[in-house]
Amino acid sequence: MSDQNGNGNSRRATTPISLSLPYQENQKLRRVAERIEKDERLRGIWKCSNVMAIERLGYTDHGATHVKIVANSALKILRILSKSGVVPSIVKDYSMEEDDAEVVVVLGALFHDAGMIVTRTDHELFGIAVAYSEIGRILEGVYPPYEVTVMLSEVMHTIVSHEEPHKPLSIEAGVVKVADALDMEKGRARLPFEAGRVDIHSVSALSIEKVRIQEGTGAEKPVVIRITMSNSAGIFQIDELLKPRIESSGLQKYIHVVAEVVGPEKKILEKFEF
Repeated sequence: MSDQNGNGNSRRATTPISLSLPYQENQKLRRVAERIEKDERLRGIWKCSNVMAIERLGYTDHGATHVKIVANSALKILRILSKSGVVPSIVKDYSMEEDDAEVVVVLGALFHDAGMIVTRTDHELFGIAVAYSEIGRILEGVYPPYEVTVMLSEVMHTIVSHEEPHKPLSIEAGVVKVADALDMEKGRARLPFEAGRVDIHSVSALSIEKVRIQEGTGAEKPVVIRITMSNSAGIFQIDELLKPRIESSGLQKYIHVVAEVVGPEKKILEKFEF
């Protein structure tokens, strides 16, 4: 589509995204993120993912807001694990650095739902085809060719293994799988439910008020996930989605989940009939 001046730029181009990542001293992550934030093709992927998820399937957000939340959660979990002595798989298996592991989880988080531009079913597999060339393009110039291949291998694994029946075989993949499930605040459920429909999926989703990722203290597991609920129905989201994700992530021995109703229990429904 040409604009009014005859240029080939679409009038429907999406606005730039800010990932708001805490880079700390990781300059590789900064360079990769800056490239992503300026890349209109990637914004197109996230837009198309949301059209498929929300407009056509009636699911929850799978676009730019979701992947930004997942990327920040994944980065926080990985840093807590690294601080506690857990060695990322790319460090253990390829003698690369923790900075590289951070790039892997961020890229895995940002592209884990890219296959939604094709279909929901097997979207983790379609995501490989969608993301492979895009990620390779982003990494070129930041990493030498051999390391680009290693990084691609690790990121592709995180994308595939965020959904069953594929199992995470790396620390980084397990981190992304857990982080994906944590985007559940205030109705942002990762269990798909039909918009406007009243059932246990929608009621439980609306019960999740706050999700916090914290560093454990003392004898606790290093990662503590605290979930605040307005109604005990939120347990359904935690038990049906988060718990199985953690158990299949390979990270269950590192993660402690605390969920509680804070304050007076909020009434979500007046009546339910069928």
